[in-house]
Amino acid sequence: MTAAQSQPAAASPSPSLARARELLAAHPVVDGHNDLPWALREQVTYDLDQRDLTADQSAHLHTDLPRLRAGGVGAQFWSVYARTDLTGDAAVSATLEQIDVVRQLAARYPADLGLAFTADDMETVRGQGRIASLMGAEGGHSINNSLATLRALYRLGVRYLTLTHNDNLDWADSATDEPRHDGLTRFGEEVVREMNRAGMLVDLSHVAASTMRDALRVTEAPVIFSHSSARAVCDHPRNIPDDVLAQLPGNGGVAMVTFVPKFVLPEAVAWTVAADDNMRANGLHPLDGTERGAQVQRAYEAAHPRPVATPATVADHLDHMREAAGIDHLGIGGDFDGTPFTPQGLDDVAGYPNLIAELLDRRWSEADLAKLTWHNAVRVLRDAESVAADLQRRRGPSIATLAQLDGPAA
Repeated sequence: MTAAQSQPAAASPSPSLARARELLAAHPVVDGHNDLPWALREQVTYDLDQRDLTADQSAHLHTDLPRLRAGGVGAQFWSVYARTDLTGDAAVSATLEQIDVVRQLAARYPADLGLAFTADDMETVRGQGRIASLMGAEGGHSINNSLATLRALYRLGVRYLTLTHNDNLDWADSATDEPRHDGLTRFGEEVVREMNRAGMLVDLSHVAASTMRDALRVTEAPVIFSHSSARAVCDHPRNIPDDVLAQLPGNGGVAMVTFVPKFVLPEAVAWTVAADDNMRANGLHPLDGTERGAQVQRAYEAAHPRPVATPATVADHLDHMREAAGIDHLGIGGDFDGTPFTPQGLDDVAGYPNLIAELLDRRWSEADLAKLTWHNAVRVLRDAESVAADLQRRRGPSIATLAQLDGPAA
């Protein structure tokens, strides 16, 4: 027997996985949220020479170009995020730096990435065999209570704003902070209206359920949840209640399921609270993305094995969300490079075929999966553009201020 004959044959992909890859070749993933820009800030202070995305970066990142291709990604909303401890002008500057690095990446890898600002751009860039690169600002602190700053971010290419991150704002309540406004203030409502007029998608991930309901009452355009799952399946405040999911057909919006284990796996919730407390005890923010933060997390996990999510865990959320909202209102927002832990089988951006294979095994049709991966996300941006064109014919830019609408700060 020769050496070649003695080697075991490579396992063939399952029929469902092979079908999933074929489907993604025709209807690639639009992912609603990837934190690569912030990871590049934290790890290498934007020195892109240290993170060549044409090479395997799995030692450092969830994301690189070969794995995006392997995962069947056709469009990516890159998060242009600023931590909430950055406030005022510092938050605006950090957001501008994040926008700059996305543009640098597109310029550095023009054969693979193409900037996209409209739904038509998404289709065009995909047709060129490249990954359409869009931007979403994560957290309304990025606009520093200024509607003019909001409009400036739109002109720089930002196509959604997550109304809050983990902390309340002067004008909106977060899901993970103590209630302060019971949703949106009058200025917060004006932010939503101005986003509608500009054509910027209102992103309701991270916000309190009261803020979700207020935004849906006020908005004239479809909303998105760029990376949130179903609260009925995993009772975490970052997830979407059923009554909110039920409003999406009337609004036209899209809920993009996330993969973060602590948001999708009930057993992971208590474990994460304890792991976050351990990070704080070591003088670190729970979302610390540095190597020291990773070491602290790895040490904690070695002593306290974490519950493991899988593609089936995420599929359970999608099954429920389809029942609550309908297939026309679902998408995918993995939150890669924004979480220290990922599900087994959805370890990085190459993993999307595993989720699609799981859904095929659950008898999701290829037409429904095409909506989930590509068509719903493109449609929601196109609908927001149409609303904006109409509103711009009827009203000019708002010059309202926080003090005018909500009174002087306490």
